[in-house]
Amino acid sequence: MKYGYTRTSTKDKQDDALQRRALIDAGVDWGHIFSDQVSGSKEAKSRSGWVNLEGRLRRGDELVVWRIDRIGRSMIDVVTTVKELVDRGIDVRSLSDGIDPSSREGRLMLNLMATFAEYERELIQERVQAGVDAAKARGVRFGRPTPDAGKVALNLRTVKHLIDTEGLGVVEAARTVGWSKATYYRHRSAAGVS
Repeated sequence: MKYGYTRTSTKDKQDDALQRRALIDAGVDWGHIFSDQVSGSKEAKSRSGWVNLEGRLRRGDELVVWRIDRIGRSMIDVVTTVKELVDRGIDVRSLSDGIDPSSREGRLMLNLMATFAEYERELIQERVQAGVDAAKARGVRFGRPTPDAGKVALNLRTVKHLIDTEGLGVVEAARTVGWSKATYYRHRSAAGVS
């Protein structure tokens, strides 16, 4: 079965008539075209039209798109999504860019895209690490803030009192001070209280 997919941006208020016409000219039945009008920043797996389409695709089916970038929000997303489809035995064909993983040239283009996607992933990781390093150099601390020892001790006494004197269970008693059962036991253990 041959399926088609179109995506237009909500920002530009585009319509997908050009994409639909190209898909129909490529032999995709009008009823087998799925669409999304969403921001390109959303991953393919979070779009309703894509999710509906993906649920119908079976081994041996062909997915036709006007341009390969209609599939994903970034090169990484496109390459990952296309690889998942190809691994499932679904043919993918892009009309404008000539990307067809069943051909030698199409596989070359896809491999080049994968190489660039990997490069993009590494650049993102480097930028994130540089930001973390710069923040640490400025004295920014990451993770949970250190709890106030006095408040923790008071909460431990309060919870213990509610359990011993009022007959509350651990969950209810811990909840009165804004803790979960696990938080209570973690602080109790750290304080060396039995």
